[in-house]
Amino acid sequence: MQTLSKSAQDRLLEHLTAVYGKEASVTLLERMDELATQHCRQRPAKPYIPGTWSEKTTILITYADTLQLSGEWPLVTLHRMLKEHTNGNISCVHLLPFFPYCSDDGFSVTDYYSIREDIGNWEHIEALGEDFGLMFDFVLNHISRESEWFSRFIEQHSPEKDYFITEDPETNLSSVVRPRSSSLLVQVPTADGLKHVWATFSHDQIDLNYRNPEVLLLMIEVMLFYFRKGARILRLDAVAFLWKELGTSCLHLPQTHHIVKLFRDFIDELEPDCKLLTETNVPHKENISYFGDQDEAHMVYQFSLPPLMLHALQTGQTHYLSDWATKLGAPPEGCTYFNFTASHDGVGLRPLEGIIPDPEIQEMLDGIRDRGGFISRRVGPEGLEVAYEMNITYIDALRDPGMAQDYLLIDRFILSQAVAMSLQGIPGIYIHSLLGTRNDIAGVERTGRIRSINRRKWDIHELEHKLRDSGSDHAKILKRYLNLLEVRRQQPAFHPDAAQEILALGDALFGFIRTSIDGQQTVLCLYNFTRYAKSVSLKEAPLDNHEKWTDLVSGTEARIDHDHEELVLPPYAHLWLVRN
Repeated sequence: MQTLSKSAQDRLLEHLTAVYGKEASVTLLERMDELATQHCRQRPAKPYIPGTWSEKTTILITYADTLQLSGEWPLVTLHRMLKEHTNGNISCVHLLPFFPYCSDDGFSVTDYYSIREDIGNWEHIEALGEDFGLMFDFVLNHISRESEWFSRFIEQHSPEKDYFITEDPETNLSSVVRPRSSSLLVQVPTADGLKHVWATFSHDQIDLNYRNPEVLLLMIEVMLFYFRKGARILRLDAVAFLWKELGTSCLHLPQTHHIVKLFRDFIDELEPDCKLLTETNVPHKENISYFGDQDEAHMVYQFSLPPLMLHALQTGQTHYLSDWATKLGAPPEGCTYFNFTASHDGVGLRPLEGIIPDPEIQEMLDGIRDRGGFISRRVGPEGLEVAYEMNITYIDALRDPGMAQDYLLIDRFILSQAVAMSLQGIPGIYIHSLLGTRNDIAGVERTGRIRSINRRKWDIHELEHKLRDSGSDHAKILKRYLNLLEVRRQQPAFHPDAAQEILALGDALFGFIRTSIDGQQTVLCLYNFTRYAKSVSLKEAPLDNHEKWTDLVSGTEARIDHDHEELVLPPYAHLWLVRN
């Protein structure tokens, strides 16, 4: 009995043939149908179905153990905190890898099917899924060298001895694009002698060999397991590096795109309410290629947004941000952007390629160091090391290093979050941005990893003490953040599919118009990226001089100078204006 429809089989066969050839593809399709049948038999009777995205969709990004209480599972602590402190303004939780791991804070998975014993169990995940949608990380490019799969590779057992990529160390691999500066090949003693295995990210993260179709089928099983455990969105980690071909960059290869499309067709058939989000920290044009022809990822990260906004707020110049947003264009139908400013990683620099000149990027890097941050590096062209990402909390990246007390820091920070919330797409909110967490230098010293600067583990008692103090920066940021989210979720014009028009307001300002799908609501979003009051021509805004406009955020009327036909924007103002 076949589970997959004829149309789904045709699409899957097309992708399988493009990757593995015609002869192997028929058998592979039959095995995929068997996996589909098993999945449908094992699927819970009443899975959580969040429906499609809307203006109410907001995704919180967090590690499962970011919040800790002695004697309590971190997953329980996180669940309780979100229910008690977010006032229903978070609809989905992106749990960063919660599986057993050996390095990279979870991205070197040793067992795809288990949960770390120190954070909780599957029942805790399922309980969280009763109150929030869930996004899981699908770490599909690589696995830890301490995994059972790799242990059996070392012993040269079948079938695992063909799960990984081995290469002659004398092979010219200079064309391979890397996100790291470590050597690409790792020397490993095996039962069959020394072998050199491919490791794109680190010597503990060994790349899987998708040339072997058994690996593809294994990872499809993992994907379906995550859906049965409540995942509504899967984040395809480092997916751009999936397929390797000697003599190429081994990045964004056609086989990789076909595999993503295959995943899309498979889940559209079996789990039509679930979504795929591709994680590709690369230049903008390459990044959005993962929309495909409306047949690949449902969502892609807006990787250019965090560094562009950082540059604009550090310099008070918005022309790069405005130019990029103007050229951005609407996503394909049925797809959307994932807008964020911060995550567990640093702020990437590759997404600025071709947008901001190198001398200005260097100035930004110098400024990050002045603010207590770090710069991680990768191997670039001709084997030289180049800057890859800025490691710093987003709020500290916006701090004025020349001031002992930066009184406008919170205003500057909240403006950045308001922009990400109001642009076309779905907002992704890193928990440390929501909580106003500052640089964790002690964490860097403890782990020896510069990415730890933005991965603090909070003692929940200490955090709640700060949140109860209305004068603390943490309490102020959380209150203003939740107010923005509460306002946002009530505006049809902020639906991810609602239209967007970028305005030409001149340097220092940024603005756009969002119009609801039914055309019944228009919100004019205006932002002042400087510490000085700025004026906007009513014609440029555009505003009707004879109508009253109310700011949704503050609930007050806009300050319009009718004599000069200008709207006055206070320092770091963020206005969401509607007609009275």
